[in-house]
Amino acid sequence: MAIQSVGMKAYSEALNSFASGNKKVQQSTASEEKSTTSFLDTVEASVKKVNDMQQEKAVMVESFASGEQQNVHELMITLQKASVAMDLTSAVRNKVLNAYNEISKMQF
Repeated sequence: MAIQSVGMKAYSEALNSFASGNKKVQQSTASEEKSTTSFLDTVEASVKKVNDMQQEKAVMVESFASGEQQNVHELMITLQKASVAMDLTSAVRNKVLNAYNEISKMQF
């Protein structure tokens, strides 16, 4: 019954994620002060998150290859999450570089 426990885990994580997102929206609308984060902080946090996903992927692949873990579904989900995160990071980086190049071509 490992599939059921994995399904329940995914369902509860999604529910918790939705609840925490809902709380953040309520807190941000209730407070009059805006908490600002710099672009650098946002980028660092995003890159750290992608790096954590890549490390988790490496651990999952190693544990599957060594026979410690038998659940192919969790392995594939982790691989796809890491792949999508890396693709998105590359796309954002390319867009930022294109914007920088366009700005540097402008004459003032």
